[in-house]
Amino acid sequence: MPMKIALIAPPFLPVPPRKYGGTELFIAELGRGLQQQGVEVTVYTIGESTVEVPKRWLYPSSQWPMCGEVECALKSLNHSSWAIADAVGTADIIHVNSAPALSFARFIDVPMVHTVHHIYDPALTEFYESVPEASYVTISNVQRNKLSMPRMRTIHHGINASLYTVQKHKKPYLSFLGRIAPPKGTHLAIEVAHKAGIPLKIAGEIQPVYQSYWETMVKPHVDGKFIEYVGEVDLPEKVELLGNSLAMLFPIQWDEPFGLVMIEAMACGTPVLALPGGSVSEVVKEGLSGNVGATTDDLARYAMDLHFNPDSIRAYMEEFFSLERMTQDYVNLYTEILQDGVTEVEQIVA
Repeated sequence: MPMKIALIAPPFLPVPPRKYGGTELFIAELGRGLQQQGVEVTVYTIGESTVEVPKRWLYPSSQWPMCGEVECALKSLNHSSWAIADAVGTADIIHVNSAPALSFARFIDVPMVHTVHHIYDPALTEFYESVPEASYVTISNVQRNKLSMPRMRTIHHGINASLYTVQKHKKPYLSFLGRIAPPKGTHLAIEVAHKAGIPLKIAGEIQPVYQSYWETMVKPHVDGKFIEYVGEVDLPEKVELLGNSLAMLFPIQWDEPFGLVMIEAMACGTPVLALPGGSVSEVVKEGLSGNVGATTDDLARYAMDLHFNPDSIRAYMEEFFSLERMTQDYVNLYTEILQDGVTEVEQIVA
């Protein structure tokens, strides 16, 4: 009989996301990948979701920007408890993607897997350690090395490369794709562009909490010519933006747990120029798929002297960050859990 997996998403954005939503993109990709491998997967999401696998929902529509803290917590708990109650009678494994859902692990006999999508947080880590019966997946080694749960492994994200087109003949601009927020370093991308003398196209969401940052640190530099803001982008627009750019700038100012946009750029044959932090060193292969520099001066220097082969970048992405590899890693985990009942601590080196 085929394996049956319940894949539970947060109840705030559609799966896949229309524009912003890294966790929702991961869930959509994994759901499709599992189905392609013959796994019976059900995605618990919201009614607006369009992922082409069986799906169920309690809430019909998205809610973004997110609601107040208490309201969001209650909505997430309500969605999670409903989804787990629905899945527990049929699923072999329940795979959750939020802390509220994890809290139900002690009430059920079905094994639970939790993918940790966020930056290290002491309070959440303490909570995870109180639920040792669950199996945890971190999305980078730098994330895992800060945690101490007994059943834990790293599985890097992967994407469906066929949705991304390699553009060999680049246009004379750099790109930035991500939330317009200080941790993402949008202002530093502008700085790099000016130092390199290369135009920059910025795409991403301006959330209300970062409106002041946009107004003071980013908008004054946007002239529609050298620095251009193109708004939020959907998948076709994203592929065009990334594929045509000389390089994508990733000047993060926080320990990004993974950074899906890096492998999306690589899928388009576009190198990533990044500041160090988080998973960057695990994702960017120095000199092959991009460069990592300590300062914006370093990134500007790299941008002015690009010697990358788009086909080689794409081949690297397909070898290490494909949907097929990610899906197989999860199938292996599920299989071990069902065969052994529990998983042992596993250290997977990138």
